Amino acid sequence: MGEWENSLFSCFSDIKLCIITYFLPCYTQGKIAEALGEDCMKNGLALIVPLLNIYCLVSKRGAVRERKGIDGSCVGDCLTLWCCGLCALSQEAREIGADIMARE
Repeated sequence: MGEWENSLFSCFSDIKLCIITYFLPCYTQGKIAEALGEDCMKNGLALIVPLLNIYCLVSKRGAVRERKGIDGSCVGDCLTLWCCGLCALSQEAREIGADIMARE
């Protein structure tokens, strides 16, 4: 198994992504879901619903890890998201290659 190509605290390596994630984490979450082949709107809006937001964040981080062959666990994902949620979202978006700035 592998490691994350982008470190958790390299948020500022892509300043546009960092700013968008800080002000609109639901947008970043939706784009991550879209890159994983899931519904962007449904996953973005799930961040507004208590408890569903935790499930959605942890499941998407696990899906990114699985797709990229990265070592880790659900407990590690929960702790990472609890302590550094916005950094984790930025890391996932960079890792999966979610094109945050794309216009449709």
